Amino acid sequence: MEEEEVSNNQIVFRGFIVGPPKETDMEFKVGKTRLKVPEGSGAVLVKNLYLSCDPYMRGRMREYYNSYIPPFVPGSVIEGFGVAKVLASDHPSFKSGDFVSGLTGWEEYSLIQKPDQLRKIQSEDLPLSYHVGLLGMPGLTAYAGFYEVCSPKKGEYVFVSAASGAVGQLVGQLAKLHGCYVVGSAGTNQKVDLLKNKLGFDEAFNYKEEPDLDAALKRCFPEGIDIYFDNVGGAMLDAVLLNMRTHGRIAVCGMVSQHDISDTTGIHNLFMTVMRRVRVQGFLQSDYLHLYPQFLDKVIDYYKQGKIVYIEDMNEGLESAPSAFVGLFSGKNVGKQVICVSPK
Repeated sequence: MEEEEVSNNQIVFRGFIVGPPKETDMEFKVGKTRLKVPEGSGAVLVKNLYLSCDPYMRGRMREYYNSYIPPFVPGSVIEGFGVAKVLASDHPSFKSGDFVSGLTGWEEYSLIQKPDQLRKIQSEDLPLSYHVGLLGMPGLTAYAGFYEVCSPKKGEYVFVSAASGAVGQLVGQLAKLHGCYVVGSAGTNQKVDLLKNKLGFDEAFNYKEEPDLDAALKRCFPEGIDIYFDNVGGAMLDAVLLNMRTHGRIAVCGMVSQHDISDTTGIHNLFMTVMRRVRVQGFLQSDYLHLYPQFLDKVIDYYKQGKIVYIEDMNEGLESAPSAFVGLFSGKNVGKQVICVSPK
């Protein structure tokens, strides 16, 4: 392609945070870029189409983030999972016109220096945006977490917290397809209705309207819980521990209630892991990348057969990204939060 200069608006990280993120922690900057890939660089230039808002990104806004991925750099473009179109390539695995998913910048165009982490999208018969949700990192998280970490058996009792979110909605549906009894929790009555009437959960409750979480769980699971897919941690995890059945499994996927390290909640009922011989295991989807082809085939087949549904919360325009991201932590999103930068 011929080199030209185009506008390249960006979302820049302003500085490390303490407490919940605010829109002012991010800045929308108007800029320009040259559509050119340096010869011999092995890089690819992409046009970003869809960007993913994910809870783990909040941790990357902290200066001291002892985790599997480094913190954001103040003054630099925010990074996250996205779907993009290749405009120019100096890498043998990618050519102009390819659609790809993987880590990219929160900007209109990104020059990706190490494209080996990108995944080429082979089929476009499902919406491209699904590759940051159902068919992307959240989908693989749900699939690997449920089948590999939870080791489910037909007829078991499964509880999913943050059940209407990107991961939880798929976990619940996979559990139902596996023959389990499934209950989910969410933070609004609208989401509870969604879980029961669209996503097929057997039961659901609004945790914000339950002054006694232990009582709510005993009401939903009079015989106890075999599997807990934990997305929130904190008080919910503590209450679940009192209701686990013998040899139960807890897959610790996330702890969105504990992202503010200045106000974490201790776990008081950990002794139940001994009393009930409960296995508690944290995991990352990156541990199970070898399962991606198997996951993709199964989930696409389920979706095309109408056995699972998928709910997105789509915001239009790059400038909407800060508000959409912050809204994750107050429960504003319904389903997987996605930003449409450009439809193609």
